[in-house]
Amino acid sequence: MTARRLTEEWIHLGLGATAEPQPPFDGMEWYADYTRRYARDGKEARLISKYCFAEDWNAWEMHPSGAEVVICTSGEMVLLQELDGEVVETRLSPGEYAINPAGVWHTANIAETAEAIFITAGVGTEHRPR
Repeated sequence: MTARRLTEEWIHLGLGATAEPQPPFDGMEWYADYTRRYARDGKEARLISKYCFAEDWNAWEMHPSGAEVVICTSGEMVLLQELDGEVVETRLSPGEYAINPAGVWHTANIAETAEAIFITAGVGTEHRPR
């Protein structure tokens, strides 16, 4: 077994309770490649990732295949979700989490720095400019 860093190599959780390390994230095309790699797992696929943030997100995202869990591990972040035509803000501190329901557009504001772990129904993820 090899120790890995979640900020560098994410994990795909797939059918049959499989867990597979992923290639390093190298830009937005990575998500399309991920979808192609695991389309066979459909809505049951989950991507586990960890991000370190020093500024607000520059895009909105939405996961049509299922909910996403956001767990703040350090710093503070404000998750913004578009719900029923309104933008709802949820402040997350270390140890707190929020859930982005399937199909809900979301983004985040970062006051200084923050880290978070994401458990995402990643197949079919969509992005749009903020």
